[in-house]
Amino acid sequence: MINSLDHYRLLGRSGLRVSPMSLGTMTFGMAGWGTDSAEADRMVGAYLDAGGNFIDTANFYAGGESERMLGNILAQRRSSVVISSKYSLSMVKGDPNAAGNHRKNMVQSIEATLTRLNTDYLDLLYLHLWDNRTPVEEILRAFDDLVRSGKILYAGISDTPAWQISRMQAIADLRGWAPLVALQIPYNLTERTVEREFMPMAQEMGLGVMPWSPLAGGVLSGKYSHADLDTKAADYSSRKDINKATGRLTARALDIAAVVGEVAAELRCESAQVALAWTLQNPAVTSPVIGARTMSQLQSNLGALKVEFSADQLSRLHEVSRVDTVFPHTMIDTDTGNMMLGNINVEARR
Repeated sequence: MINSLDHYRLLGRSGLRVSPMSLGTMTFGMAGWGTDSAEADRMVGAYLDAGGNFIDTANFYAGGESERMLGNILAQRRSSVVISSKYSLSMVKGDPNAAGNHRKNMVQSIEATLTRLNTDYLDLLYLHLWDNRTPVEEILRAFDDLVRSGKILYAGISDTPAWQISRMQAIADLRGWAPLVALQIPYNLTERTVEREFMPMAQEMGLGVMPWSPLAGGVLSGKYSHADLDTKAADYSSRKDINKATGRLTARALDIAAVVGEVAAELRCESAQVALAWTLQNPAVTSPVIGARTMSQLQSNLGALKVEFSADQLSRLHEVSRVDTVFPHTMIDTDTGNMMLGNINVEARR
């Protein structure tokens, strides 16, 4: 059983050892509701002192300020930390090549990221968001060139169709290019549709899953009620308004959060800990990205590693959050599969 940050896991098909919870830094330097440098320093220190070694950022976060802040905080501790960042989203308005998945943006993005982080190399670079335009061979070869040059050690991908990811991994294998070892996708009790294709694909193709928004933007922490559904979003400057605008704060999500709260009461822990611990039940998951904004939230989130569910509790969480099965699983995962097996019991490959 994993019960501490220093119970390390291998990241995908690599030999890289990472903590079972990674520290997300999207709030670092964010104006308004974000995390200031002093609080960020305390949080990173507490995470590292507890045995954590995996910190996630992106060039887009706070316009690059998250990377700059992290670079300053880790100045004396760089070598012992696995840092992941991302490229793809627009960094310069009006410049068509300062966004997208193509080689030019990848190269100029990693150079800027290394400068902001004040480091010679990045442990893991993700493609942040699929652009529906760049040829996959261009992306993969550019990743491979960065790995061979030592600018990055590993490549990952985020928020991209599962069929494209599996296709890319197959091409990388056939051509001897650096493989993708990590996958970031949203995964939590309110967003389980990724279990249909992404999770089995990741296990089969050797990508460690790093769930982002494991608390559904805080909805699963129990901080909202059905009364919040009746208020209109203002200017999207608050987390509640953002959650409403992105569809995270819904009646169904609140019903799921209520069961999470019931289980938390039984376990004498916090709802956020239950929600985070649940993501670790999926064997495809390597390390959920915890997006704590304050030290108290971070300490609470880390407590999820101590949570142990009963079979009944897992069943109740599963039932309230169940998602519909879709084709082709409506055929191949049901009794109609006997048309293929001829009513003979054949054990599935593990």
